Amino acid sequence: MPLAYDIVDRTLANGLRVVVNEDHSVPVVAINLWVGVGSRHEPAGKTGFAHLFEHLMFQGSRQVASGEHFAALMAHGGRLNATTWFDRTNYFDTVPRGAFELALWMEADRHGWLLDAVTQDNLDNQRDVVKEEKRQRYDNAPYGNAMIDLYSAVFPHGHPYHHATIGSMMDLDAATLTDVHDFFRRWYTPSNTVLTIVGDVTVPEAIHAAETYFGSIPAGPAVPTLRSQPLPPLSTPQRVERTEAVPMGRLYMGFRLPEDNTENFLAASCAMDCLGGLTTSRLERALVRTEELADSVSAGALGLCDGVSLGYLVLQAADGVALSHLEERACELIEEFAHAGPTAIDMEAVRAQTERGWLTALASLEERADAIGHATCLYDDPQGINTYLDRLGSITADQVQQEAATWLRASARAVVAITPEEAA
Repeated sequence: MPLAYDIVDRTLANGLRVVVNEDHSVPVVAINLWVGVGSRHEPAGKTGFAHLFEHLMFQGSRQVASGEHFAALMAHGGRLNATTWFDRTNYFDTVPRGAFELALWMEADRHGWLLDAVTQDNLDNQRDVVKEEKRQRYDNAPYGNAMIDLYSAVFPHGHPYHHATIGSMMDLDAATLTDVHDFFRRWYTPSNTVLTIVGDVTVPEAIHAAETYFGSIPAGPAVPTLRSQPLPPLSTPQRVERTEAVPMGRLYMGFRLPEDNTENFLAASCAMDCLGGLTTSRLERALVRTEELADSVSAGALGLCDGVSLGYLVLQAADGVALSHLEERACELIEEFAHAGPTAIDMEAVRAQTERGWLTALASLEERADAIGHATCLYDDPQGINTYLDRLGSITADQVQQEAATWLRASARAVVAITPEEAA
């Protein structure tokens, strides 16, 4: 039986989509804005722009001073942040009921009139902030660039998912103030934005407040639709070798998967869990517990909306185990799974783990708002949180095996192998 969260969907005259889920369990309101622009929308030579705006959006707007967004809402007991991804950028505030309209006013001011504050000084300042973030989170962190290497190995040069959200520092250095203003005007429009409001506010109150604060933002130009041709599985293995100052050798194995929000992706995602995402997964049992070739195994399926997704495995070698041996054995297990598929126990474990995680997430107002924004912005499905578990529950073991046989083959892998310096 589907979940039954009451979700109301309205579109303002300027194109802003407002989705409301009334919930009076606690006196808190979660506000979440998904803008349909991420790193995949960046043209060659202008990578990192979507992520740059995540920073610029906190540097003031027409009526809000630099840093005031954080200061004002935190003074009311709120919490807020933003994230950038391949397919979108999102901004979120969780505030006490009494600060709900303040948060909406501040969000509307920066989503409508940010460029009043995007000066050359602010641009230069935030470029430096992004560079420092790259140094701390990627360049100077153990295994920090592994996923960036994996994206570029799995997706071909020129593909929208080839480069990571952090982008190129050379591209950011070359960006002019005009480039940055043009990017905002092209993508930050009401019709390319979903405002989700979840919590202690009635639907009429939420819609009225959205109209009051966002309704005067000009509609702006139509947003271009960018779609790529679907990618097939890799035809030959791809490889990146690194020697770094890390404690243990590690393998990152990537596979192309079907586009998100499809039965094929759900089945492929189940396959990734069966391989490495469960405490009872194939690789965990064999490589960690039985053969002691790895200290840890993890897996994930990153659902992406432009023709292809990404599945990945992370295998940390046990002390004294060569990465080549670990990779060879992992490939054998992957091939065995592609041939045999999951057992009934595997499928039960995947469903139980996913259901637990999904229901736990939806119990949080802010995570529920984020999930609603995701389904609405990327897939035009504001009711998607109510049907996800039923869609997953309809996936059969045969479907999982078929997707594994198509996408999760040793010959279709990309590998980033990171060897400790002392072992090189």
